[in-house]
Amino acid sequence: MRLLTLMAASIWVAACSSGTSVSAAERQSITNDLTRQVKAAYDLSKPGVEQRLLSLYPDSGRVVSAAAGSMITSRDTLAMGIHAFWENVGANMRQPKWIWDQMIFDVLAPDAAVMTATYHVPHLTPRNMPHTIGGAWTAVFQKRGNRWVIVQEHLSDLPPTHDSTMAQMPGMTMPSPPAPTKK
Repeated sequence: MRLLTLMAASIWVAACSSGTSVSAAERQSITNDLTRQVKAAYDLSKPGVEQRLLSLYPDSGRVVSAAAGSMITSRDTLAMGIHAFWENVGANMRQPKWIWDQMIFDVLAPDAAVMTATYHVPHLTPRNMPHTIGGAWTAVFQKRGNRWVIVQEHLSDLPPTHDSTMAQMPGMTMPSPPAPTKK
């Protein structure tokens, strides 16, 4: 009976393994490729930001994107969101610099990887006041042909601060505003 149980367990393990093991060298190569691709898309010093951001996603098919308590599943809606962000927020940032605080990659298979990253974007407002936005982002990449694309993502913004002159950094706690006083 033990032999039969051991054989059944071995068959089950073999059937469940995908056979798509990734060597350490392949893992590092995929991580390097994705790091370069994401950092190039988010280089705010070059023109064509909207197009570069959208280039991270597939040209067709479903894309799932969750942010700010909502979810979209359409590439067209995602493209409209990127455009709206850049027109309403990005266009008002003076001298923005996208800074990646941390990027962690898990390569799941030769054609699948997950990135979780934190970032902040110090810039000047239209009134030349220092301001920083930032957050965390988890993106699931799939390799389609010779191109890595995001098929699912979740973005979390850092909470706004009352003092926009202080850069929001991971782990930094912002002091609470003073309680109102009675006159």
